[in-house]
Amino acid sequence: MAATVTIRDVAKHAGVGVGTVSRVLNESDSVSESTRRKVLAAIEDLNYSPSPVARSLSSGKAMAVGVIVPFFTNASVVRRMQGIVSILGGSDYDLVFFDVENSGNRDVLLTNMVRRKLVDGLLILSLRPADDDMDRFLESGIPAIMVDAYHPELPCITIDNVEGGWQAARHLLDLGHRKIGYLSDYPDNAFNRSPVLDRFAGYRKALREAGIDYREDYCVESSLDREASRREARRLLSTDDPPTAAFAYCDMQAIGVLEAARDLGLRVPQDISVIGYDGIEAAEYVQLTTIDQSLFESGVLGAELLLRVMAGQLPETQDITLPTELVVRRTTAPPVN
Repeated sequence: MAATVTIRDVAKHAGVGVGTVSRVLNESDSVSESTRRKVLAAIEDLNYSPSPVARSLSSGKAMAVGVIVPFFTNASVVRRMQGIVSILGGSDYDLVFFDVENSGNRDVLLTNMVRRKLVDGLLILSLRPADDDMDRFLESGIPAIMVDAYHPELPCITIDNVEGGWQAARHLLDLGHRKIGYLSDYPDNAFNRSPVLDRFAGYRKALREAGIDYREDYCVESSLDREASRREARRLLSTDDPPTAAFAYCDMQAIGVLEAARDLGLRVPQDISVIGYDGIEAAEYVQLTTIDQSLFESGVLGAELLLRVMAGQLPETQDITLPTELVVRRTTAPPVN
């Protein structure tokens, strides 16, 4: 039996992206005539037939925009969603949130978007779907934007996490710290590994530039909840040669570090400096030094881009990288000794 021709096969044959093939199939005006001819020739050469379900999606509207998010109650996710609601809440579309708790749930949701015509547009937050599921989704022609994640065939809003990780470590180095611990999310994160790896890379880069050897015993991993981070930080700060400063992957982990320091009778920032990452409201409440990654603004920009894509106003995929900003508060200071 001959192998089934996929939209990815057509894209490769035509020398274009999968998203471009999808736009041709859905008769978008945003594709140049020369590119359209190449894609149509590839379709004919390969005898490609897109699924009837996918092609039928353009016949009606659900008048709804979907947002797929991991762990709905995470503080950083909530802040991004507030930005999204500020834009889409006043639009003609109903807003539907889909909470994802594991990678299997994520892939099923994405497939259902196509099969059941659930939404007219989609925002995918902090998730990186599997290639096969993304191919089926792209074939459907449903406009989509990725926020805090990247896919080459979709408009994406990402954060410069390498720079952010570097800024955090550089701040501690500039204060005079040389023993800097790092509390990370798990690097095998099934949803979106890039921020985890990038922030760690920024931390390592700052140490390297300062001529400081990386110490594996100063780096621990934890889930993103406060209590788990508190336990891991307590172990790190209880060693015979503890760090004088700690950089946490996110603000909630950093708050766990603050609690661990209190458990151990350590003063912040005199005995241990602590810096987080995100810029959530709780960070301001506890006066945590942090790296602000424009959570609200990324939600606003994602929603605005999606409305433009749905209106056919964006001719090509766009990659937008937002900067990070160091916000200095009361939890960081020069080391006492």
